[in-house]
Amino acid sequence: MNLAIIGAGGIAEKMALTVNKMNDVTCFAIASRDIKKAEEFAGKFGFKKAYGSYEELVNDNEIDLVYIATPHSHHYQHIKLCLENGRNVLCEKAFTANARQAKEVIELAHEKKCLLTEAIWTRYMPSAVMINEILGSGIIGAPSSLTANIGYPIADKPRLAQPSLAGGALLDIGIYPINFAFMVFGTDIKNVVSTAVITPAGVDNKNSITITYNDGRQAVLHSNACARTDRRGVIYASKGYMEIDNINNCRTISLYSNDGELTGEYTVPPQISGYEYEVLSCMKAISEGRIECPEMTHDKTIFVMEFMDKLRYEWGVRYPFDQN
Repeated sequence: MNLAIIGAGGIAEKMALTVNKMNDVTCFAIASRDIKKAEEFAGKFGFKKAYGSYEELVNDNEIDLVYIATPHSHHYQHIKLCLENGRNVLCEKAFTANARQAKEVIELAHEKKCLLTEAIWTRYMPSAVMINEILGSGIIGAPSSLTANIGYPIADKPRLAQPSLAGGALLDIGIYPINFAFMVFGTDIKNVVSTAVITPAGVDNKNSITITYNDGRQAVLHSNACARTDRRGVIYASKGYMEIDNINNCRTISLYSNDGELTGEYTVPPQISGYEYEVLSCMKAISEGRIECPEMTHDKTIFVMEFMDKLRYEWGVRYPFDQN
């Protein structure tokens, strides 16, 4: 499979490094608005082609999959550009700036019969299956609540600070604890209570979210763009609890009794970076002629985007591309 990347920033570099260590997939083409940057990227990571515009790249019929690695604010237009030219798409999270944009491009993917999926890597990792299998075994009893947090000192980065770039902690990092809760407890939600700290520019730099489910379970989530947190996820159950050491890229799952004694420990399989799993899922979906990946279906992406839209509107966070 020939992989192309739109955007030549840090996350694109991580994907390129990953693909170079994979079998049956090639770093084929890179596009940047700056041709010199694209050529330097191509030389550094072994891409066969470098383009100075995204329009040139999507017209290359040798490309099998385009990975979009641009800011959230640009995902909508870049997904549309790819789909309109018949290209399969793996787009970084957050999928779009809002649910309206997500629904429009998903409809276009159906029309063009192209693969379109969100690169929320935690959905594709083996740890996602492991966590639910352990819970399903009943070893820690019946789950009743979970907590999850994520934080990095990145609030001053333009992609976090500016509404014009769909900034804020929620879309950039808050999406991880939200997806963690939905992967573990599902989406049969009764109500949501949340609060956020809003910057003078009008985006959130910290937020806390409590989800209550119809069956009585609760998920308490926190994201922070001003400080590094322990990124821990904990699932509390009747016979003990489960601790996930990093919800953003889990390496170890530890089980504890109600007395706090370690009763079991699971290590996830060795990986290149973790990005390989979403690429492998795309390869399989393309080979089977599907337009979505089972790990992150279109319905799941829309649900997450609608959930975040509602939170933002309650906080008074608006982007230039939102509709009132």
